[in-house]
Amino acid sequence: MLRLELSYRAIVFVALLILGIWALINVWQVIVIVITSFIFMAALLPYVEWLVDRKVPRIVAVLIIMLSILAVLAGLITLVGTATVDEFQNLKENLPEDAKDAEDFLDNFGIKVELQERARNVDWSRIISGEAAINYGQKALTIALGVITVFVLTAYLLADTPRMSRFMYQFVPPGREPEVEHWLQALRTVVGGYIRGQVITSLCIAGFTFIVLTAVGVPNAVAFAVLAGFVDIIPIVGAVIAVFMPTLAAFQQSTAQAIIVVVALLAYQQFEDRFLTPRVYGQTLNLPPVIVLVAVLTGGQLFGIPGVLLALPAAAVARVVLDYYLEQRRSMNFVTLGSITDEVAAPDKRD
Repeated sequence: MLRLELSYRAIVFVALLILGIWALINVWQVIVIVITSFIFMAALLPYVEWLVDRKVPRIVAVLIIMLSILAVLAGLITLVGTATVDEFQNLKENLPEDAKDAEDFLDNFGIKVELQERARNVDWSRIISGEAAINYGQKALTIALGVITVFVLTAYLLADTPRMSRFMYQFVPPGREPEVEHWLQALRTVVGGYIRGQVITSLCIAGFTFIVLTAVGVPNAVAFAVLAGFVDIIPIVGAVIAVFMPTLAAFQQSTAQAIIVVVALLAYQQFEDRFLTPRVYGQTLNLPPVIVLVAVLTGGQLFGIPGVLLALPAAAVARVVLDYYLEQRRSMNFVTLGSITDEVAAPDKRD
């Protein structure tokens, strides 16, 4: 006989746990937006505080930082967008001739492919039809709304940081304020390390792309380098865009140039994934390279692109929690050992 007894408290706990998991599954996109906003808030807070220390009102300081970022992003997006439109127009006009060049190049290796005929039969009106435009427009609108939400929420968090701090410290037991401050400082260090790591990897791929495209003679090298630095943030899809767009531009010049570009950029992608990213984030987040690689793979497998974006900060936060736990445990062991030593070394009590 197997007899199972559950208390009302256990039943309520299980019900609340199931409800929490259900809510988490349904609002995970909102959670990602909020976490991303907190990450940007922690990254930009030192610059806001620097302006506030120089007698700039907090609201004005936040506006200066956010509008500066917005202006830079608008300029870079305009630069990349213009180059992308030009390349698409060139592709549409020159595709049959480029396909003929590709046929001749492959024919030197004994590969027979009818690319020119297929290029002439491409139905551009179907590719850029109204239905396709609506689908891509909806996706672009969703992304734009998400970016605007993160931007506005980050600005609000930066402007309301003092009030949030006072509200949070109301729930801290007396005497535990230094411990909470230690946690907050550790989290700020983690976020700063994550942002620095991403900046380093983006600058590296942008610089490498610019050097390769300039050396090969591909036009709009600056625009494609900026694009590569941007999309480096996005896992998997970003790598495809960073390789495809410059290769497409190089193909407009010659097939040989396109091959050089695609081989060089693919080789760099392997270098970044296998060597650069684990070591850069390992240094900035104080994590072993193998942990960085496992965290990225696990996050991508569980939650896709959002999981990859948040995998490294989550792993670093887990490292902070583990370090704190081990430190507390060592302190307790030290106190216990000290008490035992004092008791052993104490003189015998005699009547």
